[in-house]
Amino acid sequence: MEKEQNQSTVKNKSEEKEEEITSEKTSKNSEKEKNNKEEVIEESPEEKILKLEDKLARTFAEMENQRRRFEKEKEDAYEYGGFAFAKEALNLIDNLERSKQILLNDESLKNSKALKKTLEHFDIINKDLISIFTKNNIKPIECLNKKLDPNLHQAMMEIEDNQKEPGTIIQEIQKGFTIKDRLLRPSLVGVAKKSEN
Repeated sequence: MEKEQNQSTVKNKSEEKEEEITSEKTSKNSEKEKNNKEEVIEESPEEKILKLEDKLARTFAEMENQRRRFEKEKEDAYEYGGFAFAKEALNLIDNLERSKQILLNDESLKNSKALKKTLEHFDIINKDLISIFTKNNIKPIECLNKKLDPNLHQAMMEIEDNQKEPGTIIQEIQKGFTIKDRLLRPSLVGVAKKSEN
């Protein structure tokens, strides 16, 4: 029983010390806050005005930057909003071209009137698609007999050719397109290289 009383008195003393320490800390903090308030109060009206003017100028600058950013985002949405749709629509042109090649390579259809009429219709549809794309600022990339430009072209193979300068595009595997000033899809091309012999 005495042990329990001794332990409780020890606990009470330690709790009292902790309370004294915390009260000292709080009193020190309140003194610091008073000193800080006095320092703030000591600012002259001119300094306050300068601070407020600075805050106001920064706020106006931030608002102007945000307005410009919103304007640019709005323009981009208007100009390039159909980017994903246009990229998907290019598959129509690719599929027309593949179908045309399949028909041209079919031995049973060669030199028939039906083949000629079908190919004429394919060409009309292709021209219509290209004109619709052109009206919407989607333009094909002209690449044959030009130097390889990694920003517009993707080299798929090298073809030995001593007549052309190395790096010149001599075959177009898949047509590339741009939308306004952005690349929609690179041209897949074959590039000339010198023969090893």
